[in-house]
Amino acid sequence: MRAPKPPRLYFSLRSPFSWMALRRLEERLPQAAELIEFVPFFRPDEKSEAALEEQGGAFHYTEMSKAKHLYILYDTKRLSAKFDYQMSWPLDTGAEWWELPHLAWLKARELGVHRAYYAAVAAARWERGEDICTPASLERICDEAGLDGAALVAAPDESRYRELGVQALMQAYEDDVFGIPYFKLGRQRFWGLDRLDDFLSALENTLPAAEPPGDVPAPVLDRVGAMDQDTAGGCG
Repeated sequence: MRAPKPPRLYFSLRSPFSWMALRRLEERLPQAAELIEFVPFFRPDEKSEAALEEQGGAFHYTEMSKAKHLYILYDTKRLSAKFDYQMSWPLDTGAEWWELPHLAWLKARELGVHRAYYAAVAAARWERGEDICTPASLERICDEAGLDGAALVAAPDESRYRELGVQALMQAYEDDVFGIPYFKLGRQRFWGLDRLDDFLSALENTLPAAEPPGDVPAPVLDRVGAMDQDTAGGCG
């Protein structure tokens, strides 16, 4: 019998809603990284787009209108204040190379430093408004976080990470991902920051119930002495 697939979360370093959703997720579920498969979602450059099309895939996302962009600016300001998140909106030009920070994340994952990488790059973009899409700026951000910036920014030049990037985009295509954050749990799909609670409720129903603690072993009792039998929560 085939084991069920783990829950999947599509995220993007480009999206403020993805940034806030991941922060909220880890605040609510600290073990999220152990339970959920994280998959980067990004606009491919010409090289990756061609490879994606060769595999029969496509990129579902379409650019937003000016009116929608202006609404998002106000909406994210309102939401960041609601969640008490420091936010500084980055000044994108529209020519950003999103391949770079996302393929670097894939390499960081293989190196076992993806959580530190994500934290550093997300803070640079969303808390300080910095550019994360040029090799020089991304390398500096990584170096300042104690990571090997030169190795990480080289990811787009390495065929392995190009292949992993296309694989991630193909997963997104097959899962019908059209925007992020996008959560998938079995056949259930949840799109957007405002669906986080619904996803967590559905996820909770799939997790095994915690076993009640058994008797405290005698050696432990001997080491700690007479245990406090007072009511939980404080002195007295």
